[in-house]
Amino acid sequence: MANTNVKRVMLKKRVARLRKKMSGVPERPRLRVTRTAKHIYAQLIDDTTGHTLAAASSRTLPVYGGNIEAAKIVGKEIGEKAKELSITQACFDRGGRLYHGRIKALADAARETGLQF
Repeated sequence: MANTNVKRVMLKKRVARLRKKMSGVPERPRLRVTRTAKHIYAQLIDDTTGHTLAAASSRTLPVYGGNIEAAKIVGKEIGEKAKELSITQACFDRGGRLYHGRIKALADAARETGLQF
């Protein structure tokens, strides 16, 4: 059990270290990706006002689950919502997770819709 607590603490440290360096502004919001065991979530956040501009998740879309296919659909959905808001660039905040698997699939799908980061 102690190993699990160490992993959580290290994740929080990585998140804090990354957040010191990046901030979302209205022209270039922060694309925050959150991954859980069952689902994947994406948000476009304007940090100057503290508002979420757009959000997509595997809970609200026709696909249910947290696998790579669901991540691709969520990435495509968040890219389309960004396009509707005329957002072309974003800062990619992977939430301290490795850029691999579901996180990478979501990012690639968002890039295919025209979102740049």
